[in-house]
Amino acid sequence: MPSAELVEPNSAPTGPTMSAPSLPKYRRIVLKLSGEALKQPGSSDTLSPQIVQRIALQIRDIHAMKVEIAIVIGGGNIWRGLAASHRGMERTTADYMGMLATVINGLALQSALEGLSVPTRVQTAIPIQSVAEPFIRRRAVRHLELGRCVIFVAGTGNPFFSTDTTAALRASEISAEVILKATKVDGIYTDDPFKNPAAVKYDRLTYSEALAKRLQVMDSTAFSLCMDNHVPIIVFDMMPPDNIKKAVLGFPVGTLVTTE
Repeated sequence: MPSAELVEPNSAPTGPTMSAPSLPKYRRIVLKLSGEALKQPGSSDTLSPQIVQRIALQIRDIHAMKVEIAIVIGGGNIWRGLAASHRGMERTTADYMGMLATVINGLALQSALEGLSVPTRVQTAIPIQSVAEPFIRRRAVRHLELGRCVIFVAGTGNPFFSTDTTAALRASEISAEVILKATKVDGIYTDDPFKNPAAVKYDRLTYSEALAKRLQVMDSTAFSLCMDNHVPIIVFDMMPPDNIKKAVLGFPVGTLVTTE
């Protein structure tokens, strides 16, 4: 196995051609959605119903393929605890406020999915009995087995942990085959592609390489959890139509991060 220093980024697509797969490569997935992905760029609105609907339509399509879908959703479009703490707010309080923001996003996505006849349950890591179930691992797995989408909100229920870490934790707990991290960029780059036009995209990385190179697509706690539990991550752009479906089918979208 080459060391992290010897592995170079590349842009040539690898893996199956667009005509190859017709059946899902993954049967149980965790879809990680950032809160900011639910916001229309340039808009003052914190949540775009049109974007939520577009995501729900993609989820409906993979649900129709009998894929078991768990979703972890962020709250950065409404509130960022870390940013608030940098402005003087006490960090624990700021993080709990961020957890509540994820609940708002989760309920919005649930409404859109159920409007498309996709059965959905929202499970929260902090008790909010009037609007969501408490997170219980066995119950979540049973919902998936019965064909229900499960939306995990309120992070891990603890301050100082990101929703990326939540995705890694929940994926490990429910034995998901992959984490699909839907972002606004089409993979992992050597540098921020919005700031550095010379940044080069990786098609494939190991967790060790991503940690060694300090690539900021996920925090180190999330990477370490995935590495320890052998959960691959696909980082991809959620905006092109059917990109979530392509990732589930095994098309070479985004960047694949694995243990080897």
